[in-house]
Amino acid sequence: MEVEEAFPLVGQMGPFQVWLCVLLAALLQLYVASEAIFIALVGATPPYHWDLERISANRSHGNQSVSEEERVFGKWLLTANGSEVHKHVHFSSSFTSIASEWFLIGSTSYKISAASSFFFSGVFVGVITFGQLSDRFGRKKVYLIGFALDILFALANGFSPSYLFFAVSRFLVGVMNGGMSLVAFVLLNECVGTAYWALAGSIGGLFFAVGIAQYALLGYLIRSWRMLAVVVNLEGTVVFLLSLFVPESPRWLYSQGRLSEAEDALFLIAKRNRKPKCTFFLALPSERTHKEAGSILDLFRYKILLGRTLVMMFIWFVCSLVYYGLTLNAGDLGGSVYANLALSGLIEIPAYPLCIYLINQKWFGRKRTLAAFLSLGGLASLIVMFLPEKKATGVFAVINSRSLSLLGKLTISSAFNIVYIYTSELYPTVIRNVGMGACSMFSRVGGIIAPFVPSLRSVQWSLPYVVFGVAGLLSALLSLLLPETLNSPLLETISDLQVCSYRRLGTEAVALQTLEGPQSDEDSSAGSESEDEEFYDADEETQMIT
Repeated sequence: MEVEEAFPLVGQMGPFQVWLCVLLAALLQLYVASEAIFIALVGATPPYHWDLERISANRSHGNQSVSEEERVFGKWLLTANGSEVHKHVHFSSSFTSIASEWFLIGSTSYKISAASSFFFSGVFVGVITFGQLSDRFGRKKVYLIGFALDILFALANGFSPSYLFFAVSRFLVGVMNGGMSLVAFVLLNECVGTAYWALAGSIGGLFFAVGIAQYALLGYLIRSWRMLAVVVNLEGTVVFLLSLFVPESPRWLYSQGRLSEAEDALFLIAKRNRKPKCTFFLALPSERTHKEAGSILDLFRYKILLGRTLVMMFIWFVCSLVYYGLTLNAGDLGGSVYANLALSGLIEIPAYPLCIYLINQKWFGRKRTLAAFLSLGGLASLIVMFLPEKKATGVFAVINSRSLSLLGKLTISSAFNIVYIYTSELYPTVIRNVGMGACSMFSRVGGIIAPFVPSLRSVQWSLPYVVFGVAGLLSALLSLLLPETLNSPLLETISDLQVCSYRRLGTEAVALQTLEGPQSDEDSSAGSESEDEEFYDADEETQMIT
């Protein structure tokens, strides 16, 4: 039998697969989330004051505005050397960070955002390279090696002697973290039945949100950034040790023709699912049906695919930009940075059941739900422009930048969940993985840019929200150009995609005829002939394009 036929025998979601979900979709994501937003606390700037006695001894500070002091302070930072900065700038002892250790303030504060950007650049590289490596050398081996190197580089990150070493190690952590988490996701899916793939993905996303709140709690308890880095990686070390007992993917072994090893992996799953008497023998299919091959060029070769790809690339980019931008901006919302970061993670939890319910309703579907969440998030961000900059009372004590930021985080998290499902349904099977990969690459670009958006506060305090709002509304409008896929059969080939579009036009024509009233038999026969010609033209065009 084939490997898919063996899973009902060994168990598609037995006790062992539940344990794998706990390990690879829950515990692992707690660690991955901590590394992804590591800079939110490690890069936070503690309160500090400037010793003005020598610099401004002849000036009256009582008549000087705060903005004027900041302007003078910034001008002084540009000309002061390192020893002068260390002498005249004093940080509070509430917590330590890379900003207080290496005096990343003023004109050098961009280095904090750059360190986070280096991490997401590494994730971009890791997602591309680790996917290919796991296809060649196996899921478990690549996952464990990447995980071990991730912990090693992250520990080195915590003992960085300089900012340059910190930035380089953040990039390496990003490569390993992004790559190994992707392989872990694939490994988990290939060890459970296909009916449970969506469940496994939802669990991973849910615990990523919990991981953000957990990291905020750890940061609150551990105020030294170096010690915080060590503790986070102790959690990763525990997950790594447990992962040593994970089996290799039986589906990957089967695809490589290593049938005896695939059988051993399946028998192990059956044994731990308490089905020890399960017996079967795997065999490769005698005749493999030839499938139409797809390439990344097909995304831009066909007009229908080109339009969908460009729109989805932009939506993925915006989702990542706004998601990580709002998360990393938690420290600038006022109040406790730890509470803001924890709420930023916990607010995502309702997003998962909410979006899953709405996208399966006929009156909402995929397209309308996605557009609604994107537009609502964009409007929430734009409203911040009209709020008072300083703390206010009354209605503005409730409707403020913090509450609107949390609303934006809820909606963008929902949109992010939807695009994973929606994108997979927009592409035919032969091009689905390529399309998902291309869109995912653009989301990484959004993650690379996201750390720099909160720094726009130095220009105008609400400018980051303007960027998030405009991007959200624009992506919502573009999403309306996409077709609805709810209750539509998944397309297999690019030819199916072409014919489906013509069938939709034919259906609209029939609806118009119904409104106009009954026609003569001659008109009906003429309409039938023209419809046949239309389908013939569709097939002919598909053959010509192909």
